[in-house]
Amino acid sequence: MNWSVVFFINSFLLGIGLAMDAFSVSLANGLNEPKMKTLRMCLIAGVYGMFQFLMPMAGWICVHTILNIFTSFQKFIPWIALLLLCFIGGKMIFESLKESGEIPSEEKSGFKKLSGTLLLVQGIATSIDALSVGFTIAEYNLLMAFTASLIIAAVTFALCMGALAIGKAAGKNLSKKAEILGGFILILIGIEIFIKNMIE
Repeated sequence: MNWSVVFFINSFLLGIGLAMDAFSVSLANGLNEPKMKTLRMCLIAGVYGMFQFLMPMAGWICVHTILNIFTSFQKFIPWIALLLLCFIGGKMIFESLKESGEIPSEEKSGFKKLSGTLLLVQGIATSIDALSVGFTIAEYNLLMAFTASLIIAAVTFALCMGALAIGKAAGKNLSKKAEILGGFILILIGIEIFIKNMIE
């Protein structure tokens, strides 16, 4: 593959496809935190974009160095994404029910902010299947692989910012039910990633 308009279009479309999981998770996070500030939105979208950059590059490096190990690891990708997202989604639902009184709780509070640890886990879970992109861009040289990954990251960042804004607006109207809805969205994304990867 040489530098061309097709290269940039392919990278852009690849970015849209890979960003869909991060977009959905961002929507759930926006629902869960309707008073999120713009700087925090940039941080969250930036983390997803960073992982969407790192995973294809890691995949490209693996293809060019330790192909056999990477191929063996690839079958575990859907299981990892499923477990991580189901855990996070289940935790969100549990905490929401706990605060609403359906599960006894000692203290009641408003919306829970997404912790740094959970944000990193979400970033990994929504981008781990992008490791496989290392195979599709294997013919690129290092600079082209870097550029493609950068485009994927930029597209992810833009889509996640939009999703966070939409989620925030909807979260203000849904009030407490937003956290439960967000949890279910995360679980469904985990199942979707799992099924998609198992049938390929």
